[in-house]
Amino acid sequence: MSLYPYKLYCERIDHTRNMARYYMLSIQPTLFGESAVMRSWGRIGKSGGEKSELFETEQQAALRFLEIARCKRRKGYRPATASGMALVLAAASS
Repeated sequence: MSLYPYKLYCERIDHTRNMARYYMLSIQPTLFGESAVMRSWGRIGKSGGEKSELFETEQQAALRFLEIARCKRRKGYRPATASGMALVLAAASS
C-alpha cells in the first residue's frame, strides 16, 4: 500500500497548432505487492494510449513517476484544473 497517493493529470494546449493533449500518470499497487506506474495519454475528449511499468518497490516507481513528470513538464504539459480545483501532484514530503 502506498504511503502517499501519486497522481498527476496534465494538459498541453496550443490553439495555433490545433493541439489539445492530456497525460495522466499514477502509481498503483499490484496484486503481487509490486508497484505499477500507470500512464495514459491522447487528445482531450478522445481515448488514447495506455502503458504500465512494474517495479519491485514503491521507491523505484516513485523515481520513475517523477522522471516522467519532469519530462512532460519540459515538453509543455501543465497540471490541469477540474471543477475549479487544481489537480496537483500529491507526492507529500516527509
